[in-house]
Amino acid sequence: MAEQYQEPFIYDLERAVNTTEQDDPNYYARLPRSLITASNIQTFISGTGSSIYEDLSPLLEDTEHELILVTCFWASSVSRDVLNAVLRKLSDKAIRRGTEKIRVRICFSSSSVFQKLFHKQAASGQTYLASEWVKKFGLPDPSELGGLDLKIKSVFILPFSVMHPKFIIVDRQVVVLPSCNVSWEEWFEGAITMTGPILSQFLRFYWAFWERRADAPPDLPDRKRIITVPATDRDAPPGVPSARHTAAGFPDDTPSFFLPSPHHWNPNFRLFGAATAPTTPLNAFLLTLFDKAEHSIRIQTPNLTAPPVLSALLRALARGIDVKILTSARLMILEQLVTAGTTTYRCVKTLIKRYKALEPRATSRIHDEEAAMTPAKVGKLRISYFEPRHGYKKKGEEQGEPQQSHLKMTIVDGEVLVLGSGNLDRASWSTSQELGVAFFGAEVVRKVEETVDTAMAGRSRVVFDSETR
Repeated sequence: MAEQYQEPFIYDLERAVNTTEQDDPNYYARLPRSLITASNIQTFISGTGSSIYEDLSPLLEDTEHELILVTCFWASSVSRDVLNAVLRKLSDKAIRRGTEKIRVRICFSSSSVFQKLFHKQAASGQTYLASEWVKKFGLPDPSELGGLDLKIKSVFILPFSVMHPKFIIVDRQVVVLPSCNVSWEEWFEGAITMTGPILSQFLRFYWAFWERRADAPPDLPDRKRIITVPATDRDAPPGVPSARHTAAGFPDDTPSFFLPSPHHWNPNFRLFGAATAPTTPLNAFLLTLFDKAEHSIRIQTPNLTAPPVLSALLRALARGIDVKILTSARLMILEQLVTAGTTTYRCVKTLIKRYKALEPRATSRIHDEEAAMTPAKVGKLRISYFEPRHGYKKKGEEQGEPQQSHLKMTIVDGEVLVLGSGNLDRASWSTSQELGVAFFGAEVVRKVEETVDTAMAGRSRVVFDSETR
């Protein structure tokens, strides 16, 4: 299954090597096949950002030697409080056993507008003194963390180059790929937990970018890792259906592609047509996926403003591929205007208009002998906006109900799944550093899709459906 996408994907990366060698990181530029790997998926969980961190806390507390946490945004939140409790427990564990300290690395890009404006302008980033941890990041006092070898680092490059990936590595044996930041937003999120060969991909990416070194320190002591499966629908407020759900029991050795996307500065604001984006592994694979879809494309993304994506979806619809999109009408409006010059709402309206224009062309092709192999009917298009049950609530009044969808998920033909940090907006496609993983297999797709569908029930509103208009 993965083979039909592999060669076109590799070809595009090999053809772009002269530009990708300038990227950071770029270790895969001349070895794109090194991104082909496999994953042993343990769990996929859905929920709000705070509930996901609460569900992950037993796994994080089980750390024996090293905990690496990379996120984009860091803010005062329940998620941060959960992590603070984890850090205290890990410190106490190391002190009690009286051996080496537990190595903890916290990496992020953004914590405030002020922090970004005055940030060191280099990919090497900046680190922070222990005396700054409490005031700047709301962490426990260093006196409470004596059992930890803790370092905090941030990287942000003006004007728009945010380091957007989110991942957690426990003892170099387990990796978690969540969509959520360490932040206060009660949004719908997902997180997939993995072991196996995929670990080496995350570690190499981490060491190349965040540690600025080619080789990792010596391997940690061996320890058999037991994955703690998070509870489902735990602590849901009375009368509020929870968005917390868990899928487990995935097949072993799932073929996977590791899909990094280095940051760039690209001021191209063109909406449709010939607009391009950097040829990163994530961008290149998604375009390959859209162009080779045979039946269906399903997308769940916070925003939808990337010109190459919009153009690719129109091409897919024109050749008879069904497209289903769930996005947001009003999420991060100012950020969209600044980074894309437009909004998801406007792009959705334009996409619908251009889709409607495809139908007469499809009808005319019925009598076109040169297009005998082209579908006479365009694909079906269904677009929905996320809406919380019982309406939007103010901050602090959510009671566990997600207010927006922040999950980044693409499914093609029910057989390929892409998860990670990348939105389908201009910022993710042209300027931000991103990270995704593609998984191949109908069973993997089915389990994740069913988990998301169960959690999303009653949390969306259809704005366009070509079958019912």
